[in-house]
Amino acid sequence: MTTVRKGQAPAKLDRKEFSLRFSRNFFDPAYEAVGRELAAVEEVAWQAYVHSHKAPFTVKAGPGFADPDYDLSIEWKEARDRLLAAEAKQKDPATKSRILLINGAARNDGSCPGEISKTWRLTKLCEEVLGAEGVETDLLDLSLLISDYDRHIHPCKACVSTAMPLCHWPCSCYPNHSLHQNNDWMNEIYERWVLAHGVIILSPVYWYQSPSVLKLMIDRLVCADGGNPDPTSTHGKKAEEAKALEQDWDYPKHLAGRAYGLVIHGDVAGIESTRRSLTDWLDWMGLISSSPTALLDRYVGYYESYADSHATLDRDTAFQEEVRNVARAVGAAVADIRSGKLVQPDRKLKNPRPK
Repeated sequence: MTTVRKGQAPAKLDRKEFSLRFSRNFFDPAYEAVGRELAAVEEVAWQAYVHSHKAPFTVKAGPGFADPDYDLSIEWKEARDRLLAAEAKQKDPATKSRILLINGAARNDGSCPGEISKTWRLTKLCEEVLGAEGVETDLLDLSLLISDYDRHIHPCKACVSTAMPLCHWPCSCYPNHSLHQNNDWMNEIYERWVLAHGVIILSPVYWYQSPSVLKLMIDRLVCADGGNPDPTSTHGKKAEEAKALEQDWDYPKHLAGRAYGLVIHGDVAGIESTRRSLTDWLDWMGLISSSPTALLDRYVGYYESYADSHATLDRDTAFQEEVRNVARAVGAAVADIRSGKLVQPDRKLKNPRPK
């Protein structure tokens, strides 16, 4: 048995520190009127923390799982059932083609920036083109993380690095009610990826790399590439059991076969490296590039004023048309995949070094 290494995790908070952190959620003086009630809620939260109430509501796994008697989180079970239904719908040839449009910029006019992002405008161009062609679109706006109340994509906890079967599909790390790690958006996002026949990611460059809102989603999609659809096989998060399972693991690619396109833009540097890294990631997951035309990186206002960048985009009609061509290329690729004209050439090859 591979050794499970220990010794990094800190001790649990003491009661005083827990109280300080809990109270920061209620800094507004308006809460003083319900101080007694909040103290009672804090005590309940403290007990849930001390006793690690990660999943307070469970249900027996039932037939089809390695351990039918295992107590699964009802939230995880509901998410898994939705993914199965979404997968069945996605594979139904009678359904309309559906493309997921992902706005990867953090800026919107509902928060501190006070203005829409150029990426949002480009995403809407794709939406218009695909809609005119009769393709169903689903616009996932990751900027809602900065402007919606208590909406989160919590960070990946890197279960994969302990053992691939410890990473469950969909992710079972969240919600963790004992640690107040709730309102995680990813279960909805998983479903939207599964429903899609194609995906177009549109993103600016932030400091030479993908924006944090986009990277959070990317990291949490690790379970789509090799993730374990049966948490009972590891009895939740039993690292020893997961390490044993990985000795004979087939690394299922849960999103493989979907078409993809990219639109990456910047103003100084980093567009090519960002586009390459996203292409490598999507290729690794088994998605199909829709053509070189669908892999676009461009500068908007190279070394020009941020304040005038929207006006610069207005004038760059060639770039706007290139973005429309990305949408057209992905739409065509989706049609070819669904009709059987386009298939992955390596789909039947066995990887001698799967991971």
